[in-house]
Amino acid sequence: MLDSGLKTQLKAYLDMLTQPITLVASLDDSEKSQELRSMLADIAGLSDKVSFDDAGSDARTPSFDIVRNGTDVRVTFAGIPGGHEFNSLVLALLQVGGHPSKTAQDVIAQIQGLDGEFLFETYFSLSCQNCPDVVQALNLMSVINPRIKHVAIDGAVFPQEVEARQVMAVPTVFLNGQPFAQGRMSLEQILAMVDTNASARAAEKLKDKAAFDVLVVGGGPAGAAASVYAARKGINTGVVAERFGGQVLDTMAIENFISVPYTEGPKLAAALEQHAKEYDVDIINVQKAEKLIPATTPGGLIEVQLASGASLKAKTVILSTGARWRSMNVPGETEYRNKGVAYCPHCDGPLFKGKRVAVIGGGNSGVEAAIDLAGLVAHVTLIEFDSKLRADAVLQAKLRSMPNVTILTSALTTEVHGDGSKVNGLSYKDRTTDQIHRLELEGIFVQIGLVPNTEWLKDTIALSPRGEIEVNARGETSVPGVFAAGDATTVPYKQIVIAMGEGAKAALSAFDYLIRQVPVDATAAA
Repeated sequence: MLDSGLKTQLKAYLDMLTQPITLVASLDDSEKSQELRSMLADIAGLSDKVSFDDAGSDARTPSFDIVRNGTDVRVTFAGIPGGHEFNSLVLALLQVGGHPSKTAQDVIAQIQGLDGEFLFETYFSLSCQNCPDVVQALNLMSVINPRIKHVAIDGAVFPQEVEARQVMAVPTVFLNGQPFAQGRMSLEQILAMVDTNASARAAEKLKDKAAFDVLVVGGGPAGAAASVYAARKGINTGVVAERFGGQVLDTMAIENFISVPYTEGPKLAAALEQHAKEYDVDIINVQKAEKLIPATTPGGLIEVQLASGASLKAKTVILSTGARWRSMNVPGETEYRNKGVAYCPHCDGPLFKGKRVAVIGGGNSGVEAAIDLAGLVAHVTLIEFDSKLRADAVLQAKLRSMPNVTILTSALTTEVHGDGSKVNGLSYKDRTTDQIHRLELEGIFVQIGLVPNTEWLKDTIALSPRGEIEVNARGETSVPGVFAAGDATTVPYKQIVIAMGEGAKAALSAFDYLIRQVPVDATAAA
């Protein structure tokens, strides 16, 4: 099953194993089981530290455990971890086989200190770029702490189980049989959810931090670029973010980042974080900014209060909090979010195979989503508010060529319907006749643009009517010493390359501001 090139690469990784492992497979007579048997046999043939045993008795077939011989350390996959999850498989082989993780020691100690029995089950799809972070985090936790067990389940291989547990978005995680969380999560975010004292400890650690020269709020492309440019000036730079990488983490294919013909969001986000770390940027992750308090005197310190109760101070602040998917704000949308209402067609599309879905939005994102989904689902209805689609002509031509797609223009979605547990339809108004129509369907993918993450800044800083931070050509805001960059600002065209340039500009402006300030103590002495 593995080609020769992949075998060569995998053998090099398996040479890093320090402890023997066994691949224990639970198989039946299905084609998928035979595929898994072939793959596991290939892997076992690449290292004398890897054995293959097909006598497993797990109720899920095909599935397999990676077991450290003579111990309780194991990682379990149900299905065949290909696609985005192949890296998860490689990491699991290495970690169960004794290769040390690069995770920070304080995080490892936190995992080891978790008290209780934890059985995590994660449903993923092979096309989901958000799933590997969750799968890899929980796999690592199960390797570090034997009281933690994790099973990674390919929802497409176990559709009846997905239906029974009403999994309608990936990744979906269950803990000890109960719903735990959905969506992309970092290791630190998962720990914060299961370790009840984590937030208080994190706040305590931040309490004694010295004031930064530049504090960047937000870790997307704009924030990463700002942090690198600031740190290269030799000044004390910090980044506080809910998740480093921002919305890029939720982006599948990136084909317009100049000089890089193709990359994927998680890969770019990892590169951004690594670049920032090379300049000794203090990255404070899994922290949400809640309030901005401007300096009380010229050249004084600006304060950023966090949801954890901690606060950080800095001589200058760069706001790069980015944006999130815009909601339709219609009845039923919130109630059925992740129960048929979805925002990532790449991640959740496979869960709707053979079903009827709608895509809301006729821009590039909406039309691309409809094209992708048309290859999976029974039928796609694209609903656009305007009288015509706004996507590029080549995308419109492709969409119109697909036999299982209906395009509705001048249509306003008015309500999402469901049976209490999942979506079963939507209503829309024909704007030319004002008539209300109902569509029977199982999934709704919302692709109608972005809304800036700036609610916490109201009454503190000047915002546009759309909620964007107003900035001038230098990235300056209405508050002295506070700069802004990226999708949260009034700068037009929300693109990664533009956000990076704006982040760099904001950092240079912040540095220029710093060197022109008269020290506060000197002002007092005068």
